[in-house]
Amino acid sequence: MEEDYRAPSYDYDKFFVKSLSFLPISHNYLLLLLLAFLVFLYNFLEVHFLADLLTAFRGNPVLLTYNPSSQLYHSVVSKCRILHGRFFPTPWLSSPHLQTAFLSLVAESPHVTYKRHMFYASDGGTIALDWLMSSDVKGASCTNDATRENDKAPILIVIPGLTSDSGSAYVKHLVDKMAKHGWNVVVSNHRGLGGVSITSDCFYSAGWTEDVRKVIDHIHCQYPEAPLYAVGTSIGANILVKYLGEDGVNCLLVGAAAVCSPWDLLMCDRFFNRRLVQKLYDKVITVGLQGYAQLHESILSRLTDWDGVKKSRSVRDFDNYATRILGKFETVDAYYRRSSCVNFVGNVSVPLLCISAMDDPVCTREAIPWDECRANENIILAVTQHGGHLAYYEGMSADSMWWVRAVDEFFDVLQSSPLRNRRKKVEGPSLSIPLDSSIDQGPYVNVSEDGMVTAVGNIQEDFIAEDECNEDVDHIKKDEDAILHEERSDLLTEKTQSKVDLNQPLDQNLNDLAAPVRTQMDQLLRLSRNSIWLLAYIAIVTTWPLVGPALLPFLKRKFKSIIPSFSV
Repeated sequence: MEEDYRAPSYDYDKFFVKSLSFLPISHNYLLLLLLAFLVFLYNFLEVHFLADLLTAFRGNPVLLTYNPSSQLYHSVVSKCRILHGRFFPTPWLSSPHLQTAFLSLVAESPHVTYKRHMFYASDGGTIALDWLMSSDVKGASCTNDATRENDKAPILIVIPGLTSDSGSAYVKHLVDKMAKHGWNVVVSNHRGLGGVSITSDCFYSAGWTEDVRKVIDHIHCQYPEAPLYAVGTSIGANILVKYLGEDGVNCLLVGAAAVCSPWDLLMCDRFFNRRLVQKLYDKVITVGLQGYAQLHESILSRLTDWDGVKKSRSVRDFDNYATRILGKFETVDAYYRRSSCVNFVGNVSVPLLCISAMDDPVCTREAIPWDECRANENIILAVTQHGGHLAYYEGMSADSMWWVRAVDEFFDVLQSSPLRNRRKKVEGPSLSIPLDSSIDQGPYVNVSEDGMVTAVGNIQEDFIAEDECNEDVDHIKKDEDAILHEERSDLLTEKTQSKVDLNQPLDQNLNDLAAPVRTQMDQLLRLSRNSIWLLAYIAIVTTWPLVGPALLPFLKRKFKSIIPSFSV
């Protein structure tokens, strides 16, 4: 006789609740506290793992904002596959804070060997330019002939973020990627960073564009035939966009990219005080700024409120005690307003790609200038849903950064597009100096025991090279002025000859031409004399009100010829 054995059916929910009832009450409280803490941590870190799981980790599309009539979009960005794709962050970094922390603390970066060139500003400041040639990355020997042939290769200028330099992980990712694709890359370290001591009383700030301008002019002078591009990150992006807006059509760059720009410094300052997590970022950045200040205590203690710098508890405090004073701003808010690049977006005249993340924990999305970017035909704004601050790690192993690939593709397409030749080049004598000679032969640097680097050696050669370049530029400008003067003289001669009657004597013709001029000069003199009398009357009335009516009949007769009805 066969028996029918069937597995009993359980109500697992009731079974789980019943099993919990056998636990001590204290253990139940611990489980509830643990669950509440996990929920709090999930929201505090803005984790989006569950949302990504529901979408099968497909990522989110990139939101592009541009002018409908933009030639930049139709000629360049429309061919960029990455910008028209999706950004899928690393699953185990499904949080802007995890992405940003991983970039700063854990992430590995490619091995990069720079060649350092010291640039000396006119105020005595020292800027370290760290070069990575494409031939060095590929392992080819760098001979003089190869260097001369490489004079026309595109050059990328990298402007790091606040307290970042050429050794930062994201900078190495970008430099290595671009150099492998045939670009010569140079990182323009801010003053006092990159292991270089400060040699003047001038410091960099979020709105200081003079160093970038001088460096770009210097590189263009060395390589006049090489197209120049630039990438700015974080504060470096703010400096770059501000520089592009200030120089407008006179900018020497062919293209640029701004990644995670703060846009509006005043709004970002308010953003730091909203939530606890933002206050933590504020504190971390402040500690970094104080560390920068301690490296240059000998100068900063003389120029700033050093006690206030050491006691600063926020970025705003540091800017109040140091940056504002060094930059000669009345208040911190005045410094933030005048230094924000959002005020210069409308005047950008070169192709510019702007990349921002909606969940950036440092630069708030509220500061993104959507309408300003849409109104400018030279700007493409690419906004992602996730990415953190300068992180954008993708792939299971987090060995790739999405924004680096996007910038690389954008520049490659732009380099081969007709927009590359849109900027007019001034023809004339050029000065081409091999890059290797300026790097390998000097000036040299001296490394002290505390790790600081000071510039020594043949400083005069750099100044001579820069002066020669400036002389060439001045010579070109003088030639242009001479040509314009000749054209204007010819035009004036044609107009004068058209009014001269050849049948009359020469003296008569000159008198006829000079008569209208004399008439106009006489009128101007009479108006000037009348204006002086009027100003004198206003001064007398202002000082002695009772004397004014006595002079009124005299003024009526004086101004009768130029003012029909004069009344006070």
